[in-house]
Amino acid sequence: MSIEIRPIQPWETVEAKRVILSVAHGIFRWPETFEELQKRFDAQGELRDVDDYQSSYLDRGGIFLVALEDGRIVGTGAIRGVDSDTAELWRLWLLESHHGQGLGYRLLQALLEFARASGFGHVHLQTDGRQERAIAFYKRAGFKMSPCSSDDARDVCMDLSLTILPGDDTSANTPNTGLRSL
Repeated sequence: MSIEIRPIQPWETVEAKRVILSVAHGIFRWPETFEELQKRFDAQGELRDVDDYQSSYLDRGGIFLVALEDGRIVGTGAIRGVDSDTAELWRLWLLESHHGQGLGYRLLQALLEFARASGFGHVHLQTDGRQERAIAFYKRAGFKMSPCSSDDARDVCMDLSLTILPGDDTSANTPNTGLRSL
C-alpha cells in the first residue's frame, strides 16, 4: 500500500466530499441512498467548507490534507485557527477499508505537526457522540473530553494540548497512544 498525505488540490474537492459522505453514510445509516444524500448535503451547503477550503482553512492559518492510495483519496483531515492559541480539527475521515492500518494516525499526526509548527498551543474538536470509534481514537491520541458550547446534546468536544511547559518532558506531550505509526 503506497500512501501519500498532502494538501488537497482544487480538482479533488468532489472526491474528498464523496469520501466524507461515504464514511458518514456508513456510520449514521441515513435512510437515503448515497446519491440522495449527496444532493441533500449539496442543497444544504453542509460541505461548503470543503469546496471553499481556501477561505475555510488556508486563510484561517490552517491546512486541508488528503490521504491518497494510488492517486485515489481514501482519507481527509483539516485544521484551522480559532484564535492565536487554538486550532480546530475538522473533517478527519477515513474509508473503513483503511481502518486499523495506522493511516488515520498518520493523518492526525500530520495535522498536529502542522498546528504545532504554526504556533498553536491547543487543538479542539467537536464530533457526534455516535462516533464511538472516532472518540476512542482521539482519546488514544491524547485528546481529553471538554465542555461543548453546542446546542446538540449528541455533540462531544475534546481538546489536546500541544504546549510543552518549561521543565516538562517531551514525552508528556506525546502520550503512549496505543496507535500504530507507519
